[in-house]
Amino acid sequence: MRNGWRAIVLTAVLAALASAAGTWIGASWVMNRREPPSLHDIVHDELELTADQHARIEVIEARFAALRPGLEAEVRAANQELARAIEQSDGDGPQVQAAVDHFHVAMGALQKETIAHVFEMRSVLTPSR
Repeated sequence: MRNGWRAIVLTAVLAALASAAGTWIGASWVMNRREPPSLHDIVHDELELTADQHARIEVIEARFAALRPGLEAEVRAANQELARAIEQSDGDGPQVQAAVDHFHVAMGALQKETIAHVFEMRSVLTPSR
C-alpha cells in the first residue's frame, strides 16, 4: 500500500514539474518572440538619419499623425454603417451597396494618404538610405 501512495505522490510531483517547465518554456518563447520592425522603427532606428533628415521627417510624421485619426474614424463609421445596412437588409440591396461604397471610399482615402506619407518621408532620404 505504501508503494501505491509513493507512486501517486511521485506522479503528482513529476506532473507539477513538467507543467512548470512547460509554462516556463512557453513564457520564454513568447517573451523572446520578436515582431518585425515597423516602418517607424526602421526610419528612426536603422537608417542613421542626419539631424536635418530627422527634423524633416518629424514634421512629416506630425502632419500625418494629425490627419490619420480622422481618416481612421471615417473608416470605423463606414464599417458601422455597413454593419447596420446588412442587419436591416434582406439582401444585397441599394442600402448595402451604398454602405459598401462608402467603406471603400473611406478605406481608399486612408490608404492613399498612408502611401503619400511614406513617399513623402522617402523623398527626405538619400539613395544610400
